[in-house]
Parts: sequence; structure tokens; C-alpha cells
Amino acid sequence: MTITCFIRYEIDPFGKAAFEEYARNWGQAIPRCGADLIGYFAPHEGSATTAYAAYNIESLAAYEAYRARLAADPAGKANYEFARRQRFILREDRMFLKLASGPHAPLVKA
Repeated sequence: MTITCFIRYEIDPFGKAAFEEYARNWGQAIPRCGADLIGYFAPHEGSATTAYAAYNIESLAAYEAYRARLAADPAGKANYEFARRQRFILREDRMFLKLASGPHAPLVKA
């Protein structure tokens, strides 16, 4: 059963550009390390401090192995260090959910 990791970030409102760079960096490292990245989402309208990320992973056991690969990956290490140094992430909350609405019908375009 695939699970989805949702991450809610509270970011510095003046750190949006840094968060977007951080997101682009994960866009390369996360798939290489074994997770199916749905995407990172930066503030656009409304809140200037809330951002999200989501990716699919096979199981919590697969998640643990993936996290170890990500921590050992040179780009992953560099991105963790970038976030630590720039301090644009004020808070990070992570949760794991399973899809309850599938299978979905095909999209009908009007």
C-alpha cells in the first residue's frame, strides 16, 4: 500500500525565494533517492508563511530506507545545510496519509 507524506512548512515570509530554491533542489534529490515526488508548493496568494510538500512512498519501512539514502546523498546533504544556514524554515510538520478516494474517474474536460 502506497502512503503519501505531506509536509507543512512555516517559512520566514522574506525567505520565499530561498524556500523555492530548496524545493527545486529536492526536485532532483528526492526521486533519485527513491520517493515519488508530487511536488513542493510555495506561497502564492493568501498566507505568505505556509508552504507544503508531498511525495508517495511504498511504506514506512521504505520511508526509513529512503531517508537514509537522502541523508547520504551529496545534493541532499547540501540542501539540508542550505536550509540550516539560511534559516528560512521556522517549523516543519510531517504526516503520512493513505488515499481513501481512489480509484478516481477519468478527468472530463468541459
